[in-house]
Amino acid sequence: MIFSNNPGSEALKAVRDMILVPYWLDDPTRPAPVPGLEKTTTADLVVIGGGFTGLWTALLTKEANPVRDVVLLEGGLVGQGASGRNGGFVAASLTHGLENGRSRWPGEMNTLVRLGYENLEAIADAVRRYTIDCDFIRSGELLVATEPYQVEDLRGFPAAAAIYGEELTWLEQNELQAMVNSPIYLGGVYNSHGVAMVNPARLAWGLRRACLEQGVRLYENTPVTHLEEQGSAVAAFTPHGVVKARQAALASNAYPALLKRLGYYIVPVYDYALMTEPLSVAQRAKIGWSGRQGISDCANQFHYYRMTQDGRILWGGYDAVYYRGNGFGPEYEQNMATFQKLAGHFFQTFPQLSGLRFSHGWGGAIDTCSRFCVFWDTLHHGRTAYAAGFTGLGVGASRFGAQVMLDLLAKLDTPRTRLKMVRSKPIPFPPEPLRAPIIRLTQASLNQADANQGRRNLWLRVLDALGLGFDS
Repeated sequence: MIFSNNPGSEALKAVRDMILVPYWLDDPTRPAPVPGLEKTTTADLVVIGGGFTGLWTALLTKEANPVRDVVLLEGGLVGQGASGRNGGFVAASLTHGLENGRSRWPGEMNTLVRLGYENLEAIADAVRRYTIDCDFIRSGELLVATEPYQVEDLRGFPAAAAIYGEELTWLEQNELQAMVNSPIYLGGVYNSHGVAMVNPARLAWGLRRACLEQGVRLYENTPVTHLEEQGSAVAAFTPHGVVKARQAALASNAYPALLKRLGYYIVPVYDYALMTEPLSVAQRAKIGWSGRQGISDCANQFHYYRMTQDGRILWGGYDAVYYRGNGFGPEYEQNMATFQKLAGHFFQTFPQLSGLRFSHGWGGAIDTCSRFCVFWDTLHHGRTAYAAGFTGLGVGASRFGAQVMLDLLAKLDTPRTRLKMVRSKPIPFPPEPLRAPIIRLTQASLNQADANQGRRNLWLRVLDALGLGFDS
């Protein structure tokens, strides 16, 4: 399906009255903030960033050793960044999909798949143990073909995945449309075990509560301005206080990097999403989708979507917008041209839902790196570790990222730290002024490939050969 980027009157009406805030964060159960840091203090570990990676780092530390003194610093409110703005897909994949991982670490994929499924089970266990009310549902994910050439590509996925221990099911067009009724679906692959759906903000808030219950000292509205080594400690400076700790874990996602070296590997790419009003019983009957599976199409510029507990559809993806000069901030979180384009694509996918309106529209930055999945390193003589570059698939992988950081800080030899994936880093992006035109050229080439039966032009083939690309 070649989606029209002319939104049409139906799409324009559908987004006209929506609220421009993230749906997940527009929730009366959102916890009240805790006070910020206003003094100098010490700790065993200071964690910088109150998203999923930082929350898991703090919680796993206390679970392993309850007497360790852990301070968690969040520049705003826990979960207000990428952790509260995403689609809520909790994937077992640690490598942003099997194909991406197999192309980079073919000899490790059996281990990476196993570790990924163990990580997903551990997340499910934490949700149960801490009674986190976040609508965690093991519904799986559908990867759908909307063009004939994609059908042939997808047919081979189950056999390829089985080599590494993954169970995928091929669905013919009639089988797929019996699950979710869209006239543009031609076939697809169902991953019934490897993906869960979640309300991501409530998961973050539940992990926040668990951290507090375990004795983590949390300070919100406390941005860290710089980080430096001081003798045998690491000092995290904030506007009104300093935390001096034996170790530090940096989990700041796409936020402007405290460490200069991270800026070479990360670009903030803005992703946008819409949320519909609740569907009526009649509207639900027209599309089926009783299993609430997550769905994405398999184009380069792809859409991701899912059904919420109260019968809304989250619809996001397609555009991945890089703003020149590593643009980052609230001014980039609304993009009406993209919202209208997304609405048009929604009605091309579900024309039977004509008349449905969107209640919320929002955007947020993704920490994109050239290998599309998390990477790690240490500095300050091993006293500071970081994890970054999740590229939009961090809801699940963030827990694994936190575990690896803690292994590195403890200088442990584990199956995780022995991975080539952990011991290597992505190819850096070029600096500005080259960065913006190169990203624009890559996006235009991906769009061209989608319109040309998936054929990759010379530029994309060069990037493939170099291991450097761009993903939405």
